[in-house]
This record gives sequence, structure tokens and C-alpha cells, in this order.
Amino acid sequence: MITVCNDSHSDFILLGFSEKPYLEKILFWVVLIFYCLTLAGNMVIILVSSKDPKLHIPMYFFLCNLSLLDLSFTSSCVPQMLVNFWGPEKTISYIGCAFQLYVFLWLGATECVLLVVMAMDRYVAVCHPLQYTAIMHPKFCLQLAILAWGAGLVQSLVQSPATLQLPFCSHRRVDDIVCEVPALIQASSADTTYNEIQMSIASIIFLVLPLVIILSSYGAVAKAVLRIKSAAGQRKAFSTCTSHLLVVSLFYGTVTAVYLQPKNRYAQEQGKFLTLFYTVATPALNPLIYTLRNREVKGALIRLGRRTWDSQNN
Repeated sequence: MITVCNDSHSDFILLGFSEKPYLEKILFWVVLIFYCLTLAGNMVIILVSSKDPKLHIPMYFFLCNLSLLDLSFTSSCVPQMLVNFWGPEKTISYIGCAFQLYVFLWLGATECVLLVVMAMDRYVAVCHPLQYTAIMHPKFCLQLAILAWGAGLVQSLVQSPATLQLPFCSHRRVDDIVCEVPALIQASSADTTYNEIQMSIASIIFLVLPLVIILSSYGAVAKAVLRIKSAAGQRKAFSTCTSHLLVVSLFYGTVTAVYLQPKNRYAQEQGKFLTLFYTVATPALNPLIYTLRNREVKGALIRLGRRTWDSQNN
């Protein structure tokens, strides 16, 4: 039986937590606070890393990319999320949903690859310190960054059109807080086997494989660190990696649960909170993790503050 939709480009309804309006009012303020922290924290990271010559090294170049990515990632969905949480109107235009889906997939896949690149940087720094400068030269770092952004863009250009071409005839209710692939597939009135296979393949390429590479690289890092005889040397080596491992755990722990968990009513409800975490909380926590646990960044912040103070008073 062929299903025909008369209006394939009409608005969608993002249900969110509409069954719990009291929760949405609370979430509005929580999301707003985290969004402000995301904007402030990541802008500070970009500013400090670009202004302080001591931070003009590969690790902070990639950290700048991560901060720029987090700023764009949250800004693609949080404003609409705040509008939906605040009032009874839950609609998002077809164009708005399509834009959100394209950007969401692009930046989400980019972050998966970028975290692998950052893990590789730490692997070379700890396991091959003498060759670090020769291997991680600026041109190669730029190529790795372009690879991450480009791979994410290709993933979005492949999966987004296939998802948006699905018919949404019976209703246009999306049981989620953002327009992302799993929720749109569930909202479709057609056979979504091809889309589910496509999503599974993408999940293996951009979630499972990168996670395996990251864990393998840090396994090698751990072995190299344990061979260091000095306790102070071990602490220094571990300190350069723990921040990144924490960021990886926060991001992958939530994203894999959303894209790889079995599809049922409980999983869908749980998935909304997980989506909320990796779209709102993780981008806000990343700058705190890197600044609170990193002496170089804290020192750069102090130097930037002193220069700003001196320029204002001279």
C-alpha cells in the first residue's frame, strides 16, 4: 500500500516533556543557566587559547575546535528548546527541523571524530615525546581538524536527506526535545528499515569505532605511564589525559545510549533526558573540566586577566 502525504513540509510538533508541564518550567531555567555557562566557558577557552602564546600547541588548537563545536552545537537546538519549554506552543517549522537535523548530525559526528584526534594527540605526546613536535606539526593538525569537520559534514549530508524524505502522514508529532534521527524515524508512517540500517552503520562508524580507538590509545598511554619510574612524572602524564577521558566518558556515555539502545517506550523517555544531557550539560561542563584540572589554562587565564587590567589602567 502506497502512502501519499498532501503536505510533506508542514510544521512538526516537538512533544518534549509536555505531559509534565511543571518539569518543563524547571528545565527551562536549568537549560538557560547551562546555555549561558556554555557560551561564557567556551568563548573564554577560545579567547585564552588564541591570545596566549604558551597555548599555541596542538592540544589547545584541538580544544579550540571542540569549544567552537560546542558553541555551535548547543546554539543549533537550545533556543528552540527554551521556546518549547516556556510555553504551550511546541511547533517547529519543517525548515527549522531540517536545519536542526543537518547541523545536529554534522556537529555530533564531528565531535566523535575530533575526540579521536585529541586522543591521538595525547598518545603521541606520552608514548612518543621525542617525535611529538615532528609528528604533530601545525599543517598536520590543521589537516586533522579539517578531516573531523569534513567527516561530520559528509555524514550529515548522507543521513539527513534520507530521514527527511520519510513520510509523516498520520501525525507530525516528534516524541523528543530536538529533531534527531531516532525520534524522526519513530514518527514516520512508512517502513523505516533502510533508515534504521543506515543509522546502525553510522553509529558503528562514528560511535563504536572511535570509542574503540580512544580506549585502545589510552590503554597504550597507561602502559607507557606505568613504565615511568618517577611518581611526579606519572602524575604529570596522567594529568594531561584525565580531562580528555572525562569529556569522552560524558559524551559517549550519553550519545551511545540514545543511538544504540533498543527502541521502546521506556527507552524513548529515558532518551530525552540523555539527549538533554549531551546537548546542554556536556558542552557547559567541558570548559570547566579543562580549566579546573589544567594548570596551563588557569595560568593563561591569570595572565590574560593581568594584561586586561594593565591595559585598562595605563
